[in-house]
This record gives sequence, C-alpha cells and structure tokens, in this order.
Amino acid sequence: MERVDVAIVGGGPAGTAAAHAAASNGADAVVFEKGVPRADRERLGPDSTDAAGILDYWVDIMDIHPDEFDDGIVLQTLDRAEFVGPNESVTLRSTGIDASYEHFGYTFFRAGFDDWMRERAEDAGAEYRIKASVKGVETDLDATGDDPRHTLTIGAGDLIGADYLILADGPQRTVTNRVLDTFLPDGQKASERLASPKANHIAYQEYRRFPKEVFEEVQHAIKFWWGVMPGHTAYPWVFPNDNHVCRVGLTMPIGLDIDAIEDRGEYALLHPEDERIPQGKTYIRRLLEWQYGDEYDIDTDFPLVEDRGKRNGTETYPISSTQPIESPVDAGIAVTGGAMGATSAFHEGGDHVAVRTGAIAGELAADGDLSTYNDKWRDAIGDEVLRNVTFADLVRGYGPADWDKTFKMTNDMLGDGGLGSLNKKVTAGLSGMKVLYKYKKRKRSFRKKDYVQLTADEYVY
Repeated sequence: MERVDVAIVGGGPAGTAAAHAAASNGADAVVFEKGVPRADRERLGPDSTDAAGILDYWVDIMDIHPDEFDDGIVLQTLDRAEFVGPNESVTLRSTGIDASYEHFGYTFFRAGFDDWMRERAEDAGAEYRIKASVKGVETDLDATGDDPRHTLTIGAGDLIGADYLILADGPQRTVTNRVLDTFLPDGQKASERLASPKANHIAYQEYRRFPKEVFEEVQHAIKFWWGVMPGHTAYPWVFPNDNHVCRVGLTMPIGLDIDAIEDRGEYALLHPEDERIPQGKTYIRRLLEWQYGDEYDIDTDFPLVEDRGKRNGTETYPISSTQPIESPVDAGIAVTGGAMGATSAFHEGGDHVAVRTGAIAGELAADGDLSTYNDKWRDAIGDEVLRNVTFADLVRGYGPADWDKTFKMTNDMLGDGGLGSLNKKVTAGLSGMKVLYKYKKRKRSFRKKDYVQLTADEYVY
C-alpha cells in the first residue's frame, strides 16, 4: 500500500489550495482528481465552471492577489454591480466592506485559474493525479504505528493510506456524503440531510459574443436581474469576459413547482403558456430577447461561442447553497469548499471560500492536528457565510414587487447627488430602518442558534 501524509479528494480550488498549503508546510500531499474535459482546456482537469468573479474583499478572503496570476486569467476588472428589477434598478460601485484590492472586483478565466492553482500546488511539492477516481474510503480510528488512519480505494483498486483526509469534491459531494455517512447516527444519511432540493440550486450559463456597442456597456459591470423569474434566490446575470464575450446565465432552486407560483404574470421571464418551470436555455433566450431583441437578432448578433465552457459554449452545474457543515475533525477529516456548503446562491460563487478553507485544512493537516479546523474556518469566512445565510432568509418569499420596492428604497437612500424632497428622504430612511432592523434581528437569530446545518458534535466515533 502506498502511504501519504495528506490525501485530498478533488482537484478544484479547494483541493489545490489544500495541497499547496500542506506541501508548503512539509507534508507529503496528493490530490486525487477524476478529471473531466472542457472545450477551453487542453488537458483534463476538475469539473469546474466559470465563476461569476471575485469582489474586492473576496481577494482578502482568498488571500491570493490577482497580480500573482498568469497572464490571461483576469479577463475584466469591474467598477460596479447593476441590480435590475421589473421596474426599478440600482447600481452599486462599492461593496461597503474594507478591502485591499483597488477595483470593485474582477472576472476571470476559470479553467486557466484551475491550471494555475494546480501548478502552484505542484511547485510547492504536492502531487496531482488525474484520472484518479476515489471509489471508497475506509477509516480506522484505532490505527497505530505504521497503519494508516484512512485507506482510499482509487480506480480499479489501488490502495492509498493517509493520516489525514481532505474532502474537496465540490457541491455534488460524491465522496463526501459516503464518508460522512460512517460518522452519523444509525438511520441518518448525509445525502438526505445535505442534498435536498429545498437546499440546493442549479445554475446554467452560455458564452455569447455580444455586439461591440453592447459589450462596451457591460464591460466593467456584473449585472443581475431580480424578480423576473420565480424563486427568492433565482436570478439571471451577465458577466463580461474578453473579446466581446459575456457569460449569460442564471441560478434557480431545484424542484420549483410552477403551480405553486403566485402572481405568475408578474415574472417577465415566465410566459402564460408555460406548464412547468422553463429550462435554463429557455430562460436565457427570453432574457436576451427581452433586453436586446428589439434592436438585434439574437442568433446572429449574440452567437454562442462553442469553443468555450464545458461543452458547445454552455455549462450546467450544481450550487451547494445550503448552510455550511462542520467536519469530523476528531477522525482527521476536513471538508472544504463547495463540499462543506460554503457557496452562496446569492453571489453565485464560492471560489474565495473554497481556496481559503482548503488552505486552512492543508496547513493544519501538515502540522498534524485538524482539531481547530472548524474554529479556523469560522474565523476566516464566518462573517461572509452568516451574511449570506441571513440575506437569503430575509428575502424568502420575495416577489417582483418586493424587489422593486427594495431597489427603489436603496436608490432613495443612496441619492442622486441632489437633496431630493424631504418627504422622499424621510420615507427612504424609515423603510431602510425597517429593513436594517429585520436584517440585524435575523442575523442575531442565526448567530444565536447557529447557521451550521451539521455540527461537529453530531458525529459519532
């Protein structure tokens, strides 16, 4: 049996960050990645999907400045985020959170980022094995001497022994769920607790080449539409890439029932003839027609860029927008990134928390003690997770009119450079105070009862 210090399941941002940290601190670290093709990647890599981008304060959470990247990874720097409702909109030019990065944020080439993270880990001394699918994990908590605590079965049957196991297999949790099942009380299944349709989302996006004049309008912005499709955390978006290409996509909850949707006629992307929730590609087509169809032919002027993304210029992928889970650290196991549920449907991304949690797990594993991992990740990303969980709960049940009201109130509070009417300012202030009070109350509630959906004390050893 081959022996390593740290075995890492999954070769995406969390896994490669863990490998880099572990190897940099002297551990023998190996990443096991099954490998999938992408149209825009020359070699096999993780089942990655182009991220929305990175905001300014996410740079500090990730603890990697984009100046460190190879050329071609950062595609656009951002100066704003535009939020569009059915009748109201608001533009934010600051996240309002202290950050070291000078821009509002940036968009980036995900496959190139993954390759850079892999090479960074390998340069530190970690090994990255492709076509290495983890078929099973056995843990012996009584292992002593040279016996490994964890034994991984790879591919057709190769056995790998490891002292520490880092799970970084993304929101689908293919391996994570099976591992956690062994530490849950009889009758409980991680897959049932963590992967219910009520807790997870699906995302779909297309790579479209925009007309020059349209691309220039969105080149430095990330743009979201709220209240135009059902689901309180459902929204389409446009994110600028390079060479007039944008990613046009959406996020929506899994399992929505169209018959349960109230005020169906108020949603711009629902049509009267819809008998079920539309597919992602239908929503995107309707968005483009709605926004640009009066002036452009969508097929001709906004063509799919088929040599980008996973396949034929499109991507479909899960988002683990659940509340996060703690890890069974007493067994020498850390769950990181999307597998731990640290991604938020609100910002459609989690690379910053994936990198940070992976790095924390890798460093602790190299030091020979994962016991503080749950505390460490809370210190690093707890505020970010709590903020997202609170916002998602706050807008639960929002419909189109609620989003219009919110955006109007935000615009009133931000002002337009003029004094405006006193009555308008007072109204905005009172509405803003109510929203702020609700937010703080719910945030305190989550802090008190905790926002973690699977805690360390629930594991049985």
